[in-house]
Amino acid sequence: MTRIPTAELSRYLLTGQLTRRGCLGARRVAFSRFSTTTIAGLSQTQKPQEQQTQRIPSQPPAANTPPVPLRKQLKEQARALKASGKKKTKKTDNQTVPGWELTVGIEIHAQLNTARKLFSPAATSFNGKPNSHVALFDLAIPGSQPLFQPETLIPAVRAALALDCDIQPVSRFDRKHYFHWDQPSGYQITQYYEPFAKNGHITLYPRDGIAAEDGESITVGIQQLQMEQDTAKTTAQPGEVQWLDFNRVGVPLIEIITHPQIHHPATAAALVRKIQMLLNSVDACVSGMESGGLRADVNVSVRRTDGASSGKLGTRAEIKNLSSFKAVEDAIIAERDRQIALLEAGGVVAGETRGWSLGSTETRRLRGKEGEVDYRYMPDPDLGPVVIDDNLVRHLGNSMGTLPDAEVDQLMQQYGLSSKDALSLMLLDNGRRIEYFYDVLDELEQRLGLEKVSETTTVDAVVDQSHARLAANWCLHELGKVVELLDGLHGGRVAEDYSVVPATDLAAILAHLHRREITAKVANNLLWGLSRGEIRSGEVTNEIEEQGLWYKEISEDEYMSLCDDVVEGQDKVLTEFVRFKEGKSKAYPQGKLMFLVGQMLRTGPEENMNPASAERVMRKRIEEVYVPGLQAKE
Repeated sequence: MTRIPTAELSRYLLTGQLTRRGCLGARRVAFSRFSTTTIAGLSQTQKPQEQQTQRIPSQPPAANTPPVPLRKQLKEQARALKASGKKKTKKTDNQTVPGWELTVGIEIHAQLNTARKLFSPAATSFNGKPNSHVALFDLAIPGSQPLFQPETLIPAVRAALALDCDIQPVSRFDRKHYFHWDQPSGYQITQYYEPFAKNGHITLYPRDGIAAEDGESITVGIQQLQMEQDTAKTTAQPGEVQWLDFNRVGVPLIEIITHPQIHHPATAAALVRKIQMLLNSVDACVSGMESGGLRADVNVSVRRTDGASSGKLGTRAEIKNLSSFKAVEDAIIAERDRQIALLEAGGVVAGETRGWSLGSTETRRLRGKEGEVDYRYMPDPDLGPVVIDDNLVRHLGNSMGTLPDAEVDQLMQQYGLSSKDALSLMLLDNGRRIEYFYDVLDELEQRLGLEKVSETTTVDAVVDQSHARLAANWCLHELGKVVELLDGLHGGRVAEDYSVVPATDLAAILAHLHRREITAKVANNLLWGLSRGEIRSGEVTNEIEEQGLWYKEISEDEYMSLCDDVVEGQDKVLTEFVRFKEGKSKAYPQGKLMFLVGQMLRTGPEENMNPASAERVMRKRIEEVYVPGLQAKE
């Protein structure tokens, strides 16, 4: 087969433009204005004749016009905004609009962590070939019947307990009717009238990222949690073709419906983020927003605060399928501003479903808003009621472990971590990063001969927890760089179990670093050596010994000699210190001092220098030698 040039592949993948020669141009058919839906994964002989053809757009892009990358589009938008004289509003300044009140309700769909689908024994594998995990009922084959899988209740109940919901002893399934190619039966099985959990709540704090206007905390009510089945995965192809993968049909979901009690965009994003963290902490959710395991729909309405709205909420518009925390906040801001502008111009907000795209500045209309009558809800005649025993609820409640708020408090109080670092550890890699941190910390404490901090001990009561903060910093930042690079090289999350850097080896590096036996630069090189396989697991100390990497700090005289070399010719910088000493400047020129220290570290043997010692010696030489010398010259 002839090798296809990269430029041709790029035109095909990004714009749908097909070459006129070679295998891609072998089939040519007349373009139809109707879109084609194809079931991905079927063999060529299994596809209907009309689905075997390759579609060619009626007006393909010019051959010499390359596609514009999204990043370049965003930069051009920023330049256009700057040229127009408008200033980009910071999100912290864009949480409210004077004279208007925003109200938001959220519906979150999360894939449950189960081995089987909701109503069939097919596996819920997301790594298999398209359409390889499909049962007869998933495809709505005539005569097939739904068979409820009781094991799907376990993560669902755990999620409801984490959200402080009341578990209903009896719940029932309903049919929600709509017609779309991703739902072969023509209806979705859900729990509309009698869900399995009701009346929950979630409390958000400033550390969760809520808007400053919400104060010290805000509690959002959870109306209900309901179990339902997912739809097929649709992948858009060039030429208005849609590929369908029915592996996702029937995957068990929970839909979390909040009360309309959110009034700021940042708080809405914080709620979605915290719910994802809660679901991960109780092992209820397969994956997060970043990998498609959790999606959010937001209902947005506005009303005037001058009393003209008579206390009624405004007409709401729903924004569907938001797939990131940033998208939640940005879409709410854009839709709020659209509705306000429409009402101020004398228009009327229509109840409709709208969409949002990455990099957009406004939402777009998708369709009119369906209501209860449109969906024709009815009890599913093929499924009996679901009965949840109190013993199961008590057992799951007692075995859930520590919830995120309690764990964040523990990390802050026992180990002195900041709330930002504690939350980051818990959010990254669906909770695997925090587990890795604990493994590193346990091993590090053993190597340093430290006693394990009890749960009742606070950071104020212990002598030193700098080793815990050191471990957290390296697990978040230095290890994060390694994982990010390896994922980029291998096209996936190949390092999410951190097997490339075992916890025992990172603890060995940090133990030497904490004792100041090696420098941070050497520690970083050892980390990268482990990740590339250049250093075998368990050989960290031997590598330091063989390569002569032990830290041997230079003498005081050598520090002073470096100071003299760096300060030579820096009279202009030293003048700032003279001004401070003479009272002409109120603030000590710390920035100038650190500039000179940085020059010292770059000039001298960095692997044998301590930045704190370098700063101490430089400060002393400035005060005792350089400043008096400069004053004598004047």
